[in-house]
Amino acid sequence: MWLTIAIGAYLINAGVYVADKFLLSKKIHSSITYAFYVGIWSIFNLCLLVFDFWLPIWQELILDLSAGALFVATLVFWYKALHQSEATRVVPIVGALVPIFSLTLSFFFLGENLSQRQLLAFAVLICGGVLISIKYTRFYSAKRVIAKMRYISGLILGEVHAKSRPTWRLITNSLISAFFFAAYYVLIKYIYLNQPFIGSFVWSRVGSFLGVLLFLFIPVWRERIVHHQKGVKTPKNMFFFLSVRLLAALAFIMLNWAISLGSVAMVNALQGVQYLFLFLIILVISTKFPRVLKEEIGGGVILQKIIGILFVGLGLYMLI
Repeated sequence: MWLTIAIGAYLINAGVYVADKFLLSKKIHSSITYAFYVGIWSIFNLCLLVFDFWLPIWQELILDLSAGALFVATLVFWYKALHQSEATRVVPIVGALVPIFSLTLSFFFLGENLSQRQLLAFAVLICGGVLISIKYTRFYSAKRVIAKMRYISGLILGEVHAKSRPTWRLITNSLISAFFFAAYYVLIKYIYLNQPFIGSFVWSRVGSFLGVLLFLFIPVWRERIVHHQKGVKTPKNMFFFLSVRLLAALAFIMLNWAISLGSVAMVNALQGVQYLFLFLIILVISTKFPRVLKEEIGGGVILQKIIGILFVGLGLYMLI
């Protein structure tokens, strides 16, 4: 059941990503601002308590609120990495590392063990996801590789060369966001094992809401948030905009539900399915409606995507 729910969540997420690509009239260029508005929306999850009202004891409440606050911190580093580089560089890095970190943390803190078949499917799904998510593959000459290694070796041997500092910041933020994502998923899995799903999910979202409110006590962050709000434009189709946001919330709930039922590492490894759906949706729209969404896709990229799709299909077959 968890596999079906996770695939459904990733399908919705892919559609939401495409909708956001041409729906939103203004991009948010501050990771702090992005995390703030995501956290503010979290308070509306309180409505879910009407389906299963539950009040945690104070120890459980602290754990739930901490999980929500950790998710907000994760978003800050995630969006900072996205802002520093193209999504085609960041997504494969984080998408590959989150399942690996999740597998490691869940083994030590939750005692989760994957069978040999699951481990093989895990590796195949990650490889497929990376191949689908990257825009193109570039092969560097030996000289370029050696030069890059010399720059990065400065991290250990001395001061980092100026040319590699942007790349190092990107890698650092990607690593931190991947680790935080994994830590959040493992922590929330522990919570779901010991608390009711709906109740603990709602209180963790309250933690995200309270976490972003703390942003307002830092003058520089508060100024960024207020400055963005003054310049933001209202989406032309508010109904469509709100519908997309509700679908995004539904996908997030479904993803958490899948984690509560199955393995944290395997659910995260299935991100390749989301990249597959995303690629197919963009391919159809860019072909049928190029004025709405145009994506340049060459023959080499198509071959790479097909190989990635075959890997994802093989991984799913092994799980099923």
